[in-house]
Amino acid sequence: MKRAIREHWKDFAAIVGLIAIGLVVSAYILENQRFRFPFTEAPLRLQAELENAQAVTPGQGQTVDVAGVKVGRIADVKLRNGRAIVGLDIFPRFKDLIREDASALLRPRTGLKDMFLQVDPGTRDAPVAKKNFTIPVSRTMTDVDLDEILASLDADTRDYIQLLLHGTARGLEGRGGDLAELFRRFGPTMRDLRRVNQAVAKEREALKDAIHGLSQLTEELGGKDEELAELVDSSAAVFEAFASEDRNVSASVDRLPGALRATTSAMGQVRRLADELGPASEALTPTFQQLARTNRAVTPVARRLTPVLRDEVRPFVRELRPLVGDLRPAATGLSAALPDIASSFVRINRFFNMVAFNPAGREGPEKADRQEGYLFWLAWLGHQTSNLVNIDDANGPLRPVFLTGACDTLINLIEGEPALEFLMGLSPILAERCGDPATRSQDPDAVRRSIERDRKRAAKVSTTGAAR
Repeated sequence: MKRAIREHWKDFAAIVGLIAIGLVVSAYILENQRFRFPFTEAPLRLQAELENAQAVTPGQGQTVDVAGVKVGRIADVKLRNGRAIVGLDIFPRFKDLIREDASALLRPRTGLKDMFLQVDPGTRDAPVAKKNFTIPVSRTMTDVDLDEILASLDADTRDYIQLLLHGTARGLEGRGGDLAELFRRFGPTMRDLRRVNQAVAKEREALKDAIHGLSQLTEELGGKDEELAELVDSSAAVFEAFASEDRNVSASVDRLPGALRATTSAMGQVRRLADELGPASEALTPTFQQLARTNRAVTPVARRLTPVLRDEVRPFVRELRPLVGDLRPAATGLSAALPDIASSFVRINRFFNMVAFNPAGREGPEKADRQEGYLFWLAWLGHQTSNLVNIDDANGPLRPVFLTGACDTLINLIEGEPALEFLMGLSPILAERCGDPATRSQDPDAVRRSIERDRKRAAKVSTTGAAR
């Protein structure tokens, strides 16, 4: 099996994909056919009592609507005491929407009696409807059927209607194309009317508020006859005053275009300012919000500090004022000397930067070509100094000294200086070498023979010591 899947994995993937698509489509169909899956929440079952449930067919997608929004489905219809009991399955997300003072209206969507139940959910003050709650028949209404309308007419009216329909049928006989053309010509008008109705529907709340406000204004003005009369008289006097000032009004109107142009220019400038001010204000909004919280946090501290500032700091400042006046001449002289002091400190700062600043010091073998700062070399000098002082005796460390020079130089230095004769006794080798005339001679051959003699002597001493 595994081998077959590996060899035909494309076909296997296609089969798996088809199975997945089939499952998704099946789930969608079952969902729209009101099949409730085990893992979903059960709907809320309510009931509505109606005088007549004609054309109500459960299982055909007939819905329960609130303000045009589908909130449930019509589940079943039962007969109880001569009245229709319609079962309503309310979707779980709308289970807290319908109240116990709700009302319902059974209406058709189309002329083919595609029914739905329009529900008014009730007021917020009423309790939420629980499971199996029934909307009573006193708060429900059914659709009015055509046969009910015709049954309310008398016999003569029904005969006239039959004659009208018969005459209309004979008049339209063979003129179906003309009727269709007539309806077709009404198409653009209907589309425009639809746009108007859609615009009015969007402004439904605004129109309702406007009509309500107009009714309130009308009611208020209805009891203000005398005030309205005074308003009319005052308006007449105002218009008479305007009429007497027609020349001035004309001059004002003549100047109005220039004023409007200046206003337009000013508004353009203000607009540029607003374009800059808007983002700045938005950026400062968090700051001001934080400022309010900061002020609330600082207020207790400020209240605690107020007695200290009032009772301690303020008297101290008053006592300090005479001293500040005396310090003014000294401060004036100090301010005159500050430029030179600042220059001196700048040079001192440069000196310390030169001593301590080490931007490219050596940090490893790969940076051996970089120079170290002076502080590095001072530490290196101290380290090497401690290495030089490495001979200890009873008097402490002593720096080893290596003196070189010719014997003639040492003898010339000692002659005439009795205090320096001890130098010849510092070492037996020094006394022997500098006491030998051949060593002091400047003849190279003599110096060479003396050195050769010293080597043989040293070799003989070494051989004798080894034999011992």
